[in-house]
Amino acid sequence: MKKLLFKMIIVLLVIITGFCGYYGYLGYQIYQDKIQEQSLSERVNQLKSKEDYVTLDQISPIYKEAVLESEDRRFYQHGPVDYYGLARAMFINITTFSFKEGGSTITQQLAKNLYFDYQPSYLRKVSEIFVAYDLEKKLRKKEILELYVNVINYGDNHIGIYEAAHGYFHKEPSELTIDEATLLAGLPQSPSNYQLSNHYKEARLRQKQV
Repeated sequence: MKKLLFKMIIVLLVIITGFCGYYGYLGYQIYQDKIQEQSLSERVNQLKSKEDYVTLDQISPIYKEAVLESEDRRFYQHGPVDYYGLARAMFINITTFSFKEGGSTITQQLAKNLYFDYQPSYLRKVSEIFVAYDLEKKLRKKEILELYVNVINYGDNHIGIYEAAHGYFHKEPSELTIDEATLLAGLPQSPSNYQLSNHYKEARLRQKQV
């Protein structure tokens, strides 16, 4: 009985290893294709050249803290990938037969927004991990956070903190109050479900979590 169980475990490990290797290979190929189409430096410079791009010192400190607390509280402690958070998210998704948990760091979310679409898939997540490692090789954490808040979607067609602050509150990102900053920080988790035009109540509930 013990020998049979041991063999089953070995077979399972081989299958898992093969599965991970296959997805890793496909994900790397997608990553290579994206980088060849447009290098990371070019993509970053393109984003920074936008007229509505804002630097971290032009953004409310409260908003920055709220983003870190709601999206990636260990951002400055872990690397491109928070493997504990990723394993937890995968376990929840597998056991619930859903894709509700992302487990992505801010660096991974930036990678996704720079190169990939929003369709959930494990293959895309593998590809974004390769980009995330490139990002943290070439940029400091503060630069990554700055790019992140300038590229994420806040709903109602507001991309980036400048558009969100002006579109929702008609003010500069540096002028956001505690209430406004914490409200905006919760929107990127699911812009279509929290955008203020038609999901104001849900956005307020999300704000309480932030």
